[in-house]
Amino acid sequence: MRGGGGGAMSVRRGRGRRGARVGGTPVPEQRPRLEVSGGSPRHLDNPSAFCQRMEKEYSVDEKNLSATKLEPDAKDGRIYNEQNFFQRAAKAGTVEKWKKWHSVPLLGIPTCLGFGLHADSYRFLVFSDLGRSLQSVLSDGLHLLREKVAFQIAIRVLDCLEYIHENEYVHGDITAENIYLNPADLTQVTLAGYGFAFRFCPGGKHVAWREGSRTPHEGTVEFISLDSHKGTGPSRRSDLESLGYCLLRWLCGILPWSDELGKVKAVMEQKERYRKDVRGLLRLCFRQRSIPDALERYLEQVMALEYEEQPDYTALRQLFGKPLEKMKASAYDSVDVPVVP
Repeated sequence: MRGGGGGAMSVRRGRGRRGARVGGTPVPEQRPRLEVSGGSPRHLDNPSAFCQRMEKEYSVDEKNLSATKLEPDAKDGRIYNEQNFFQRAAKAGTVEKWKKWHSVPLLGIPTCLGFGLHADSYRFLVFSDLGRSLQSVLSDGLHLLREKVAFQIAIRVLDCLEYIHENEYVHGDITAENIYLNPADLTQVTLAGYGFAFRFCPGGKHVAWREGSRTPHEGTVEFISLDSHKGTGPSRRSDLESLGYCLLRWLCGILPWSDELGKVKAVMEQKERYRKDVRGLLRLCFRQRSIPDALERYLEQVMALEYEEQPDYTALRQLFGKPLEKMKASAYDSVDVPVVP
């Protein structure tokens, strides 16, 4: 569950079956313990009233949530995994130091304000309001992004991925549902949704490629990498591959496997095929339209990465940055897309 204090908030609740919408779970009337970043633990009185107040005051409704129930306190649950990511790799001070070191004016890593349990059974996280998901904006009727907007968002996500990867994690579920735009300030682009985050390099040692070591096909089937399909731990190349599929979807509206998402093996086989035929993938998606050179070069470089290879994030950003310069735009300008609050 996501909530917050001192301003607008968003509520992060646990996730049921991937992609499913489930009804609310009754909250036991016990006082949940809330750990607050930079503060002392405290308990919340009347948790049900707290949740109802959050829903009412901060306009948190099912349309803008990735799920609609609290997550049972399982040690392998998505909320627990996300909590671990923020505790280990995304403290506000660490993010600020990284921004200064890399001279990045804006970095879309959300700050976890707190976390806790309801009745020692239901886990929640607390964040500031992130705005609206890119998917909800697309669903408003926009459907496709212009190259300028897609390239702006690509660079902002690459910044986030470089930060995450330098801190030993991969995201594991890059989708428009996990990218947020702030209607009040469209320079703010945030990468959220760390339920599938994976620590690929604990203590500086990269995990070995081992097919079947994890549950296969974890994440959003349309966009996950071949590594995730095969049940090996996702690595840096996995996030970059997923971002490539997202860019294709945003620019073209469909992927070759978009109509076969219920057949995960068929989806995997198509991704395997087009990994070796990037040009064929682009021709199929763009049809008679001009193929952006930046996207083609991005996909070619990403698909050629080895499992443990460190990507050249600067070079990848430059692929999208150069056409933006020709448009007299920057990745850190306001994203030029209509977003209704």
